[in-house]
Amino acid sequence: MVDDLDEKNSEAFDLSHYLGMVRRRHLHFVIPFFLGWVIVWGISWLLPPRYLSSTLILVEEPTMPKDYVTPNVSDDLQERMQSITQQILSRTRLLHIIDQYNLYGGGHSQPSPDDKVEAMRKDISIDLVRDSRNQITAFNVAYSSRDPHVAQKVTSELTNLFINENLQVRQQQSEDTTTFLESQLETARRTLADQEEKIREFKGQHVGELPAQLGSNLQILAGIQAQLQTEEDALNAAKQQRVYLETLADQYSSLQGAQKTGNGTPQGLPAIDGELEKLRAQLADLSAHYTDRHPDVRKVKEEIVKREKLRDQMLASLKAKTNSAQKGDPNASASSETADLKDPSSPMMQLQSQLQANRVEVANRERGIADLKAKVTDYQARLNQEPVREQQLSDLTRGYEQSKANYDDLLKKKNESAMATSMELLQQGERFRVIDAPSLPVKPDFPNRLKFCGLGLGIGLALGLLVAGAFEVIDDRIYDEKELQKLLPVPVISEIPVLAAATEEQTTRRRWWLGWATAIFVSVTILLGSAISYFRG
Repeated sequence: MVDDLDEKNSEAFDLSHYLGMVRRRHLHFVIPFFLGWVIVWGISWLLPPRYLSSTLILVEEPTMPKDYVTPNVSDDLQERMQSITQQILSRTRLLHIIDQYNLYGGGHSQPSPDDKVEAMRKDISIDLVRDSRNQITAFNVAYSSRDPHVAQKVTSELTNLFINENLQVRQQQSEDTTTFLESQLETARRTLADQEEKIREFKGQHVGELPAQLGSNLQILAGIQAQLQTEEDALNAAKQQRVYLETLADQYSSLQGAQKTGNGTPQGLPAIDGELEKLRAQLADLSAHYTDRHPDVRKVKEEIVKREKLRDQMLASLKAKTNSAQKGDPNASASSETADLKDPSSPMMQLQSQLQANRVEVANRERGIADLKAKVTDYQARLNQEPVREQQLSDLTRGYEQSKANYDDLLKKKNESAMATSMELLQQGERFRVIDAPSLPVKPDFPNRLKFCGLGLGIGLALGLLVAGAFEVIDDRIYDEKELQKLLPVPVISEIPVLAAATEEQTTRRRWWLGWATAIFVSVTILLGSAISYFRG
């Protein structure tokens, strides 16, 4: 049982069998392994080297806080970077750099400009650097060339293009924004001026009918109505005075007729006395409420004086006529009547003049009342039109207020944009700053000869194993007694040891030393090649 297990384990892994294979096939393995490494490593030295020059550009925030000056340029840096990159990698820009540094001009066949531009685009790499919030904080610009100095110069040129293009793009965008706001502000200003002109014309066409004049119109209307009432009262008083004067004139004429016929009854005096009693009663009533300087008190006193004077004149006239009649002068009455008509100081002439003045006063009062009524009608019409004008003015004012708010908002934005444009022109806004200047590469970026060396080791190892395995499979000779026992149908009773001749031993010994020497040579060569690739690759 134990023997069977040992036999199975030995069949599973026979160390002596594999060692025998190594002794037999070590040259078949080492030589292909070395050739594979040499070929790959040699190719790395035959490929033309390319040097990569790179620079790191930092995206600096605006030096002016946003609370003081709000930028008027888009904050989407990634979108702006794409736009700037497309402009820099445009055909015109790249051809200018290609002609400036005479790039991609070697070889027998001269490539077309489009091929040169496409080749340069492949040699340029731009990598964005982001922070934890996925915000762009910096970016790398690199260029690959066969000449390290050319790579550095082109990278420096690309860096300047990025910095200048960013400044130009931001300044142009800022200026365009300010110009746009100025044009919109001018349009808003014209609209606002039109609205103001419409309101001005409306107010000029409807003076006295505006809502703001409602209070003054009511006050004026109340004043005119009060004045109208005063005029009507004065007109009524004047009409009453006219009736009174006409009555006095008629009575005076009747009195003269009675004197002429010899009746001698003073019919006009009782009327004057009654009027005087009324005036004195009115004066007493007014004096109880007002002082002597009050206009109504003074007017009543003047009327009393006039009535008393008229009464005295009538008495004197009657007395004179009576004396003339007693003396028997038949022409005294006629002459006295004629004298009364011609004498301005006679009571009849005074009555006629007062009656004429009263008629003029009545006419003037009536005209004044008509004018006041017309004014009342006009102001009432204004008050009736006030709701309509208020609605019309409200519509005009609403449009004006909207235009004013739009104008104020655009004016504020325009001023802020002008400040932001000034900040951009002073290069105080967001800008690019070079942290690491374009490097002068010492070692080529391609090919990476150390990596090629490692790749050659892998390829050589695979090739060596393949060749050694192929030789082992093709070889049908038996090198082990166990293999022989497997082929025999009967068990082996005894074994005859190998009887090697001296020449065979020398041949075996030489092959052994040759194998070791080859392995040492290959190892040393690979180590030296790796060291050269590391230090000079």
